[in-house]
Amino acid sequence: MATPSDPQSAPPADPTTKENGVQENSSDEEFTMPLITNGRPLEDAYAKAFNNNSLWRRSLAETEPELFESLGKGQSPQILWIGCADSRCPETTILGLQPGEIFCHRNIANILVNTDINSLSVIQYAVQYLKVKHIIICGHTSCGGIAAALGNKKLGLIDTWLMPLRALRQENLSLLDTLNEVEKGIKMVELNVRAGVKVLHSNPIVIDAMSERGLQVHGLIYNVGTGELRELDIEEEEEIVKSRIVSFKTED
Repeated sequence: MATPSDPQSAPPADPTTKENGVQENSSDEEFTMPLITNGRPLEDAYAKAFNNNSLWRRSLAETEPELFESLGKGQSPQILWIGCADSRCPETTILGLQPGEIFCHRNIANILVNTDINSLSVIQYAVQYLKVKHIIICGHTSCGGIAAALGNKKLGLIDTWLMPLRALRQENLSLLDTLNEVEKGIKMVELNVRAGVKVLHSNPIVIDAMSERGLQVHGLIYNVGTGELRELDIEEEEEIVKSRIVSFKTED
């Protein structure tokens, strides 16, 4: 019987192993070394995010022990957030709120039009069934969608999505041409938010909720460079409100 010191007990040498003990890739597949920074391999973004879930869950369970049990029974958010899909604009983090406190809809450049079934469905569900008390439409500085709309480069499918922004650019071209590039971008963000507010104000479900239970609509701009929110003045004259209700309010 072979003993541990017996050469016969050792596994056969791997023909792909060099003398220094480093194994070569014996297949034809390309071998990709992990990225290295400061002498340490970078953790894969997905693995990091997935592993963070356990830490986040345990931490939240300690500070809010009844939260997950409550969330498991349903939701009752008071805010609908309509924002940009930009990774720098996480609504719950920006507002310092917890899961279950915001119902949200995000897309490229927080574009809101009255023919988009996706956003219209979110609005109806939030207003008619969740009974939210506030709708926030929020744009942000350094928005890639805004920059694309202010440029004239062909982008493919996204050009169709950006058409409402290009229309805003055309309508306000004289004003925009008087501004520098930074000011022009911020002004387009503001114009886009105001256009979204106008769409919300003309939505029959929103109109009913505003008159029947005081639903409020807010237009905000988030500065990704400072973390600050700025609220736009969207108050309207009484005659405009009346004409909108006459034009857009529907009855059963």
